[in-house]
Amino acid sequence: MPLIPEEPQIHESVPGPRATPAAGRTAPTPRPVPGPGPRPAPRRPGSPGPNRGSAGTSSAPSQRTTSDAAKPAPTAPAASAAKTAPASTAAPQIQLIPASVDGALDAADEAVDLLLDSGRAPADILVLTTGDQHPWAAHELSFGEASYWAQHDAGDDVFYAAADADRPGGRPVVVVAVNGGADDAVAGALPRAMSRASALLIVCGDPQRINSLMAAGV
Repeated sequence: MPLIPEEPQIHESVPGPRATPAAGRTAPTPRPVPGPGPRPAPRRPGSPGPNRGSAGTSSAPSQRTTSDAAKPAPTAPAASAAKTAPASTAAPQIQLIPASVDGALDAADEAVDLLLDSGRAPADILVLTTGDQHPWAAHELSFGEASYWAQHDAGDDVFYAAADADRPGGRPVVVVAVNGGADDAVAGALPRAMSRASALLIVCGDPQRINSLMAAGV
């Protein structure tokens, strides 16, 4: 199903763990609207115990007829086994942030800033790129993959990875920067990104290209 771009809004962003954008990249014109997914309601205090009525004495009739005495006392129905509701399989919300190939990384960074500003925890966010690695990922990989993936496994901050990487696990929010890659690679990356997002998927890229790839099922 084609994705529909969200109506952009202006939000004041807060500084996040950003790497300096590569020289020559143009900042995207639209600003994303990456509101967090539905939050669970605060835990309510436990309700008071069931009302205990006073053990009042009921007035029984003075006499019972023979037919009444012959009737067996009704038995209480057996408690039915608790039925477990099926696990929710609802797909994550999807937002499309219009951006050029050169501006997709900047749009993704802006989306992360707004998510953090809206109250999302850094550990909730995974950023994927379909082209060149995000500058943060490229920098951390320069120290070796062991150190890089150790930060992923720690799960306490925003993590950046290639869209075709198999190791990243699921997170509530996944941001995809369509900053390059062949059509078939991009078309394959989007369903994988959606499977990793439990609440919100944000795609930063050319809406016409993304919609045509999704509609054609390339």
